[in-house]
Amino acid sequence: MHKLSKINGYAAALRIANFDTDQVMPKQFLRGIDKAGLAQGLFYDLRFDEYGEPKQNFFLNQPAYAKTDVLIAGPNYGCGSSREHAVWGMQQFGFKAVIASSFAEIFYSNAMGNGLLLVVLPEDQVQALMKEADDKGAPISLDIDIESLRVRTTYHEFAFVMSARHRRMFLEGLDVIGLTLKYKTEIDAFAQEHWNKQAWMKDVARKTIDRLS
Repeated sequence: MHKLSKINGYAAALRIANFDTDQVMPKQFLRGIDKAGLAQGLFYDLRFDEYGEPKQNFFLNQPAYAKTDVLIAGPNYGCGSSREHAVWGMQQFGFKAVIASSFAEIFYSNAMGNGLLLVVLPEDQVQALMKEADDKGAPISLDIDIESLRVRTTYHEFAFVMSARHRRMFLEGLDVIGLTLKYKTEIDAFAQEHWNKQAWMKDVARKTIDRLS
């Protein structure tokens, strides 16, 4: 992850509630063993017809929306299966953030742990941003300030809440492992104290195997 204090992006609305990860990244794009090549699969059934041709009525296929990198989504975005590919595909396509009134818990954890910022706002505020985008008929300029926890557009400014842990991860450019390593000294000290008190438990599995062999 890279350090990130602010996103200056272009936002558009996807007015679909309960948009699940099978729709974000369909199953046929999960065959690879790495993260590569997932942008093609993002929102595939919305972007392409049964012949693989782009649907011109879908906003991401229109030239006016080429700069879109923030999604304003319906409630319970990312429900369904826990595939992390949905997050990777959004990032590879160019999305930096998603704004919605609620997210599926597993998707939220996957996204925030991979550096895809999720912003939770009350539904009426999400609808206000969607209307602003719809009225313009093109992506709206939108800033997300992680330091001040504010979302700003030309006509709106809203506050949002983020856990201290996730906020630190974005501001310092840390993934979950990197954040854990910040506490390595404390972890090592805890482990040493634990083994000092229960030395008989240390490496018990290895010692048992050695004795049996």
